[in-house]
Amino acid sequence: MQQNNNDSVNFMDILNKDVLSNFNTDISLIQMGITMAISFLLGLFIYTLYKRVFSGVLYSKNFNITLVALSMITSLVIMAIGSNLILSLGMVGALSIVRFRTPIKDPVDLIFLFWALATGIITGAGFYSLAILGSIVIGIVLFIFMKKSSFETPYLFVVHFKGYETEEEIYQKLKSEVNRFDVKQKSVTADQTEVTFEVRIKGNEPSFVSGISNINGVEHAVLISYNGDYVQ
Repeated sequence: MQQNNNDSVNFMDILNKDVLSNFNTDISLIQMGITMAISFLLGLFIYTLYKRVFSGVLYSKNFNITLVALSMITSLVIMAIGSNLILSLGMVGALSIVRFRTPIKDPVDLIFLFWALATGIITGAGFYSLAILGSIVIGIVLFIFMKKSSFETPYLFVVHFKGYETEEEIYQKLKSEVNRFDVKQKSVTADQTEVTFEVRIKGNEPSFVSGISNINGVEHAVLISYNGDYVQ
């Protein structure tokens, strides 16, 4: 019986020293202010970068604001979890039943969401240097790769024409006007031929389309911007 009491005491001592000692029972106002300020500034950095590198069709300001709020809210939750064992267990249980059903169509948006979430977690845990340095490195990498890929915007160029000679003239025009082109689809009927090209234009789009349209035998020419995904 004495042995059981000693085991209980030893277990409680280990619990107090190794587990409960890692939880701060109180958070100073200065620490809270610093954490929230850093999470806000990092969220604002993510907000600005997303706005600069966005290359989609419809820019969503509400989604971008969500990145700032997500960084701050996550850091607030992490501070609360790190201050109280009971609260941390309850928070984990509450968050485990949350289901997010908003579809993310662009993988880049998912990257920014995880970035804002990771920033809030790291900042809330008190690793300010890691959060700042990591955000700067990630921001530079994303800016370089996403801006570099937007220098040569891919387009789908759809041309309707008649005659083999017209097709040869279109190919010669493409070789001189674009950096690179690939045939994505070709449809031939008795009346006309339709060819879909993927092109990387050297100059401006209006002069390119007008030059192709002025070729004798070309009936219709359409230039479409797209993100690189194409379904045959």
